[in-house]
Amino acid sequence: VSSGTAALHAALVAAEVSRGDCVIIPSFTFVAAAEAVLLAGAKPILADIDPETYTVSRDSIEENLSSRTKAVIVTHLYGLPADVGPIKELAQEKGLVLIEDAAQALGAEYEGKKIGSIGDMTCFSFYATKNLTTGEGGMVTTNAAEYAERLRVFRCHGESRRYESSRLGTNYRMSEIQAAIGVAQLSKLSKFLSRRKRNASILTSELAGASGIQLPVEPEGRTHSWNLYTIRVKTGGRHSTKRDKMVKDLRGKGVQAGVYYPLPVHLMPYYREILRIPSGSLPNSELAARTVLSLPVHPRLDDRGMALVADSALKSIEKISR
Repeated sequence: VSSGTAALHAALVAAEVSRGDCVIIPSFTFVAAAEAVLLAGAKPILADIDPETYTVSRDSIEENLSSRTKAVIVTHLYGLPADVGPIKELAQEKGLVLIEDAAQALGAEYEGKKIGSIGDMTCFSFYATKNLTTGEGGMVTTNAAEYAERLRVFRCHGESRRYESSRLGTNYRMSEIQAAIGVAQLSKLSKFLSRRKRNASILTSELAGASGIQLPVEPEGRTHSWNLYTIRVKTGGRHSTKRDKMVKDLRGKGVQAGVYYPLPVHLMPYYREILRIPSGSLPNSELAARTVLSLPVHPRLDDRGMALVADSALKSIEKISR
């Protein structure tokens, strides 16, 4: 398909999510999941995250279930798989469609299984910053023939046969040029993932003794694909500016630090207006938004480059701690 957002929307349509339905998503994620739910005509119900992994909490999903819940979208944030096993069990028990948002998690694994083979459908993004890129693009994987057929029809104007639309559709096709880039990238994916893993291990080793930060975790049974290496700056207060000062300092040193994401969905102006979820309702999501910071680990960085990133980060940590 043409993008990761298109993948999410198409998956919801294939799941026959429509007006009157509710779809549970994490609030601490890229806004595309919420957009896709609204485009499908449903209502996004925002769940909180686990504070250590930043991925959606099974308990929060269960707390937000209702008779109108049709599907759950689980985001594998930063490349770390969510604890999808218990969530899948819950979805099966309640008769819900489980959609994985793996935009950042190509190459990740959960209990030995590649992400893309666990839920009813899995959505990937091939945007420029992802582990595999086509410039812009996306993909949906599924083991269900009925979902696969609905996806193919929806992405091409609802056509079951050429110039014969059997249902509402749109143009979510990937161009052949983008696909050709993707094929070329695919042969390099293993190398890209290995480099990302090494770069992440360098940062973890160098930053392990630093005070005032929390390093990313990789729980047993979950293999990180390291799309982003995300630390938490321990601020010491709700209104602390330590994280933002560190980002500014790192960028001043030429290190492309970033914040993914500075606002959880429920506090974004549009969603605050339509969903009316008060500040403080999803504390783990709000804390993460105030404190996370991502350091570069992309595969064009070699050991020397990573040493510079680590050194700059250590100096910035020391600076903001004074």
